[in-house]
Amino acid sequence: MNQPNLTVVEVKAFVPARDFVLSMAFYQALGFLQASVFEDIAYFHCGESSFLLQDFYVREHAHNFQMHLLVESVDDWYKKAKVVAEQFSVKIGEPEDRPWAMRDFTLFDPSGVLWRIAQNIPRQGAS
Repeated sequence: MNQPNLTVVEVKAFVPARDFVLSMAFYQALGFLQASVFEDIAYFHCGESSFLLQDFYVREHAHNFQMHLLVESVDDWYKKAKVVAEQFSVKIGEPEDRPWAMRDFTLFDPSGVLWRIAQNIPRQGAS
């Protein structure tokens, strides 16, 4: 009897965009590569991580939508993101060490989507 192949290749979120063109520019400025655009969907990636930006917006959905990006150097990403936040007039938080063993900061995209950009750090109190 053949066993089913249940290997997962990738999971991508559909990120909403109020202004599709502005959001595409924002993510490109942040460092994501726009691999394709087809009608109302744009495929973005950075390394092995990716998402689909969609020309779809419902305020309640966008303002309750969160993405988490795990990086090697949160401080390097913060420097880049701070410039992008100023350029696009969006909110950005300061990097902080969290008790759940991550250093992160928050960044809102032009549609109100919240990103947490983080790196793993040693757990506080751990030897």
